[in-house]
Amino acid sequence: MNIQQFQEKLFEIGEQHGFTDMEFYFERKEKFKCGLFKGEIDTYETSEIAGGSFRGLYDGKMGYAFTENLDESSLLYLVENAKENAQFIEAEIQEDIFEGSKTYQEGNYYSTELAKVTVPEKIELLKEIEKHIYAYDDRVTGTNYFILESAESTRSLMNTKGLSLDERQNYIGMFISVVVKQGDETKTGAYAKATKDFSAFVPKEIAKYAVEEALAKLNAQTAESKHYPVLLRNDAAGDLFETFSEIFSAENAQMGRSLLSGKEGEMIAASSLQLIDNPFLEEGLLSRSFDSEGVATMKKTIVQDGKLVTLLHNRKTAGKAGVESTGNAYKGSYKGSLTVSPTNLYVEPSNQSFEELVAMMDEGIVITDLAGLHSGADTVSGDFSLAANGFLVKDGKIQKTVKQMTIAGNFFELLKNIKATGSDLEFSMSNVGSPSLLIKELAVTVE
Repeated sequence: MNIQQFQEKLFEIGEQHGFTDMEFYFERKEKFKCGLFKGEIDTYETSEIAGGSFRGLYDGKMGYAFTENLDESSLLYLVENAKENAQFIEAEIQEDIFEGSKTYQEGNYYSTELAKVTVPEKIELLKEIEKHIYAYDDRVTGTNYFILESAESTRSLMNTKGLSLDERQNYIGMFISVVVKQGDETKTGAYAKATKDFSAFVPKEIAKYAVEEALAKLNAQTAESKHYPVLLRNDAAGDLFETFSEIFSAENAQMGRSLLSGKEGEMIAASSLQLIDNPFLEEGLLSRSFDSEGVATMKKTIVQDGKLVTLLHNRKTAGKAGVESTGNAYKGSYKGSLTVSPTNLYVEPSNQSFEELVAMMDEGIVITDLAGLHSGADTVSGDFSLAANGFLVKDGKIQKTVKQMTIAGNFFELLKNIKATGSDLEFSMSNVGSPSLLIKELAVTVE
């Protein structure tokens, strides 16, 4: 049976079993993944995952259940499991089923041109990039990983209050790590990008970027360990913001896991910082016109001129705070429970180039990539201590590659110490992005 027929029968059985308001959420994801090593395909995967979740009010409490099988036998299974689940729910604020927003902004998150790209074309792209990687420099010895991934997803939400929404999205992504060797030194350089435009992958440019990233780490020298002005390159800045993005969740704030609880209206960052959550970016990985509760999404400023304007809410956290939902209810999959997540979160760029930010430093450190983000960052306290690679800057110019470093500080203090913002906004393979950020000072320890 099709989705609509399944939903109609589900609601009919649910009503017979005592449910009042009900919701059905359906999701299908198709993925293709291919890896290459020295001209040979060493990874080839295709997958399709589909399923649905049922949510309904039984005796005033919300019950949940999910299934991978949309057949006759699953109808009663969903209803009975949700009914049983509802009896054990103890919640300070009871959830309800949303009747729908007044209007929904339509977005273009699905590329029909990308959908036409064939598997042979994707494999040929990989081979062409690899050819240019090995031709670029004799010091290239191989790749740690060399993967292309594409995905399409469909999601639908229907409920007994007359709401019926659906949306499609697709993307293609590239992950490359190039290995170079010079004498006893071995270094790697990475490239990562997601897009809906297949033609955006230019083999020569990708090869040059990845190889140059690796070559730049050769001949690293020591530097004095001390506090430096630090320029976080866009990808490193984006990784740091992604790690700490959960502090902007009202759910975490209400659970005591964010120091931003109750800070709306207060200065939490440098006056130059503008932090945006925009669900309508055509290239965004989490672009959407409605959230996982059916609330219309909206572009919103989270931090404006350094002042916290709002945290991100779903309907439950908004009800607890006495505000409106920001349209940030999120399910990681049809199996997941409702939580809060940004859509496409980013620091708004300025008109200053990366080179101009470098020129602003008399002496400082440029950080190009970070490691240990999961183990070396405490999202509650904001403290971090992370392995990093980068360059020493003197008199406004990059002087030398520095041996592996550790940078340490506090994210909440870092927000206040942003001296300048670049124009080079980048998302890489994430829904959190940033331009390069010049920080007044961080502790830098060099090996």
